[in-house]
Amino acid sequence: MIRKLVAVALLCTVMTPAQAAPVYTFPVANCTVNYARAHHDYAATDILAKAGCKFVAPINGTVDEVNRVDTWRSPPNLGITRGGLSVSIIGEDGVRYYGSHLRSIPANIEPGVAVLAGDVLGEIGSTGSARGTSPHLHFGISWPTPPNTWWVRRGEVLPWKYLDAWKKGKDLSPVKAVAARKAKVGEIPPLPKK
Repeated sequence: MIRKLVAVALLCTVMTPAQAAPVYTFPVANCTVNYARAHHDYAATDILAKAGCKFVAPINGTVDEVNRVDTWRSPPNLGITRGGLSVSIIGEDGVRYYGSHLRSIPANIEPGVAVLAGDVLGEIGSTGSARGTSPHLHFGISWPTPPNTWWVRRGEVLPWKYLDAWKKGKDLSPVKAVAARKAKVGEIPPLPKK
């Protein structure tokens, strides 16, 4: 009788599908980094690292937008071009992760391509409005929007507490914070005046 119960328990354990939480990874691989808890005028984080350090997918997902051409000029300092070379992905958690000021992007990184956490999305640089500054990755967290909705894509939720967790190997999700921010400002909030 005991053997039969153990066998049934094992069968139930094997047959029940496991639901694992998304696994996050720090978006800069194998490099010394420094970053602040705030950004100058909106929710994002600049991650300082050596030029050429790898920007990697922080979660499994699909490439959303890719910009391979640096058209930023000042003046006019247009928001849509400030990021220079950039890549965003939509994570399997439904959140958009954006990295910009890249110096290069691999040829295989195109919209619609599936990526795994840790896959290389680009190399850190100083393109766009970062020209002439220390190399860094501008990292933003938001929700998916139509193409070129740059004022959402650049960041709506402060990333620092997630970055801190991911750097320590902890699985902290921004899903609730992103949903709360979207509910507060709307899917496509008004274009900022600056």
